[in-house]
Amino acid sequence: MKTIATLAITFLLSAVLCADHHQEKAAEAAPFRHVVMFKFKDGATKEQVTAIETAFSALPKKINTITGYEWGTNVGKENKNQGFTHCFIVTFKDQAGLDVYIPHPAHKKFVELLLPSLDKVLVFDFVAKKT
Repeated sequence: MKTIATLAITFLLSAVLCADHHQEKAAEAAPFRHVVMFKFKDGATKEQVTAIETAFSALPKKINTITGYEWGTNVGKENKNQGFTHCFIVTFKDQAGLDVYIPHPAHKKFVELLLPSLDKVLVFDFVAKKT
């Protein structure tokens, strides 16, 4: 009887430890997303906006902590975008990746190109959760 109880306790402890380890690994693997939305000034030309799109799209090749990149323009029909027309999603392995990205010279050069045409920006960072 003592052996069965010892085995049962050992099994339960192993299961708990494995579950904790799995949760820690899942948290480590969760990507860090940096979402940026732009509202351009009324006077921003199509050429300026295209140059900004091109420059932003070049950043993943210049900053090695970027693990994913996608972007698009608003296609919503609800008219709730508050003038924001462009959304960019930059993915990093973790917060440290973003910490390298923000002060990176290529990012700073991009911001210099962007600012004269920018009316508003919305930035939202999050750790991706999967259900």
